[in-house]
Amino acid sequence: MKEIEPDREEIDSLYEKLNRDAEAGGYHLNPDIEVTKELVKGLIINKTRYGYEACPCRLASGIKEGDLDIICPCDYRDPDLSEYDTCYCSLYVSNEVVQRKKSAKPIPERRPTEEERKVKKDRVKDQTTLTTLTYPVWRCRVCGYLCARNEPPGTCPVCKAKKERFERFI
Repeated sequence: MKEIEPDREEIDSLYEKLNRDAEAGGYHLNPDIEVTKELVKGLIINKTRYGYEACPCRLASGIKEGDLDIICPCDYRDPDLSEYDTCYCSLYVSNEVVQRKKSAKPIPERRPTEEERKVKKDRVKDQTTLTTLTYPVWRCRVCGYLCARNEPPGTCPVCKAKKERFERFI
């Protein structure tokens, strides 16, 4: 099956949307427009290929449940920005990189191996809740936003991640 190449208009449109959303949330896209648009192109290809915008620099499985942590913006973006001033693929960068006080450099992979993710998932299933809260607490896996309600919000009010990016916290 031949990949359909995204056209320039599609790339530019998603780039503008991501840039608006990033700036509104206090984030910044990589100021190297050429590199950034190649990453956006990868997001579009992954959306076409898998049905979701998996990080263009990681291998997605094609099974959304198993790849929730690498749907852009991935779960590792904020820790990567804090520690390295860039996310793994360098789509998102710190203010220091935007101001050219630092440069985006390759960083080590933070994502646990498939086996490590399975062990963690099994451990979470085995835990029992030691609380009498009226509502469950949901945590956005991207930015850490917490809310107490019956269901997670449709979209995170902080980082705009979708509902499936929330996990039951308590």
